[in-house]
Amino acid sequence: MNVKEQNLSKLIQIPYTQLLSLELSMASPSPAYNHHLPFFTSVLHSISQTPNRLRRRLFATWTPEQELNQVRERSGANMMKKLEWYDLVALGVGGMLGAGVFVTTGRVAHKFSGPAVCISYIIAGISALLSSLCYTEFSVAIPVAGGAFSYLRITFGEFVGYFGGANILLEYVLSNAAVARSFTEYLSTAFGLDEPNSWRIEVGGLPEGCNNLDIPAVVLVLLLTLCLCHSTKDSSMLNLLMTVFHVIFFGFVIVAGFSNGSPRNLVKPKGFAPFGIRGVVDGAAIVYFSYIGYDSVSTMAEEIKYPSKSLPVGIGGSVLIVSILYGLMALSLSYMIPYNEISEGASFSSAFQNKVGWKWAGNVVGAGASLGIVASLLVAMLGQARYLCVIGRAQLVPSRLAKVHPSTGTPMNATIFLGVCTASIALFTDLEIVLEMISIGTLTVFYLVANALIYRRYVSLGANRPLPILLFLLLLTASSICFSIAWRLQRTYWWVMVLFGGLTIATTAIFQCKVPCSHRPLQWSVPLMPWPAAASVFLNIFLMTSLKKRSFQRFGVWNCVIVLFYVLYGVHSTFRAEEGEMERGIQREMTLVGIENPNSTSQQSKLEV
Repeated sequence: MNVKEQNLSKLIQIPYTQLLSLELSMASPSPAYNHHLPFFTSVLHSISQTPNRLRRRLFATWTPEQELNQVRERSGANMMKKLEWYDLVALGVGGMLGAGVFVTTGRVAHKFSGPAVCISYIIAGISALLSSLCYTEFSVAIPVAGGAFSYLRITFGEFVGYFGGANILLEYVLSNAAVARSFTEYLSTAFGLDEPNSWRIEVGGLPEGCNNLDIPAVVLVLLLTLCLCHSTKDSSMLNLLMTVFHVIFFGFVIVAGFSNGSPRNLVKPKGFAPFGIRGVVDGAAIVYFSYIGYDSVSTMAEEIKYPSKSLPVGIGGSVLIVSILYGLMALSLSYMIPYNEISEGASFSSAFQNKVGWKWAGNVVGAGASLGIVASLLVAMLGQARYLCVIGRAQLVPSRLAKVHPSTGTPMNATIFLGVCTASIALFTDLEIVLEMISIGTLTVFYLVANALIYRRYVSLGANRPLPILLFLLLLTASSICFSIAWRLQRTYWWVMVLFGGLTIATTAIFQCKVPCSHRPLQWSVPLMPWPAAASVFLNIFLMTSLKKRSFQRFGVWNCVIVLFYVLYGVHSTFRAEEGEMERGIQREMTLVGIENPNSTSQQSKLEV
């Protein structure tokens, strides 16, 4: 077979609908005319084409090979592969430590869980560990910087990937702003100032909750932005150094707390769980905010030397280490001081200063907490920039945000843009306002990733039908929602909880027995599937229903905004980019088989073939 015949065989593999659309576009003068349309007319034309473009792009997927090669090339330069497994463990530990214990523990212990706040951390940690297993399998199989966005886009299509990516980006920006503001509180404590707003500037005329300007938080975010623009490896080494000191500091706080407390504080004044089991679960949904950092490790996949070996250790190991430290820290705080006397702000510093009488220890806690918060903020900002970079590669946001700087190997434009957004929110917005929105988006994305893993494992296009798997996922979600709602309403609905809890278990067992696994990764895979992923689905839904009504309202408003952005911008941008690439590819194939005149009879013969 000669070269021309080989190229002809390649052309025959191109779908007829793509060839026909190309024939129409080449025969019609309208595309050339469209380039000269006025801007307003061009916008109207795009809007009129929205339904058609939504049909073509809404569930458009990429293969892992395309995501690893063709899509990654849109960033220009490649990210530098310099990270080892210990870098990932340090990044995961550094990203999670500090944010949860020092920002949420005091508030959750005082209002929701009481001394049982340590149980809230354990529940949240189990859910995070199950979700981390799902992330690990995806990140080993698809080592790209997009994290959940890439996994969902490859599995469920463009819109679901965009939905998940936009929500996780919101979580990153809001949580980083919250952590940056708490940095100011702890830093002022380190210098012996008891008032949390000591270093903030109160401005009259602004609404309550947005009238205390936090200049130190803004300066911190901007300095870390410059550091991240310089080098990922240098940022990782800085994080490693801070994390080592921070773990030592955690050990000091745990030992000092248990040495200066009393077991009576765990049961007084109203018992170990004064707000009941529901309070413990509500607290778990809030402290889940502290586990956001581990998924930052998955966004480092393009910069790891040996992804298949380093990612499971980095993601799973960091979640286990942090879960143990969180539980001990929360327990030591409740051991040291009654829950109703715990400060909702700088809880550990105030406990040492006001209750134990160690003024110097309060200063040390303030300094150590500030250091840990800097480390967690560094890792989170590292991850958020990679998410935006890969979303930019998909053309869902302006492609300029996807560019990787050739000399530093970092997504500089995305890093600077999100740094400015984070600093702006940290300047104005009070911690109480952003905390309620953080957990719900994270739980939603983790829920979607667990569903995606089940779908990817059990669906093989061309080999089996996806309908049974989709029905199982729908039934699993519905039974989890019904159980969670019955839990939230009244104890008299215990029979509903037994019914739907049993249905969830039975459905998963039947699915495991009747539906064969069609795809098992060779390098690393989640054991005992589908149980870990199904448990992750259930726990994420269960924790979501524990959040307050205001969280769902703000979550709904944000999702309306991102859907509107997709309809007005994202779908048109990806349509032009992807369809343009497709047509250029077909034209190259046509050129190889000798098709030069699109109106010739040979074009017709190829279409007939």
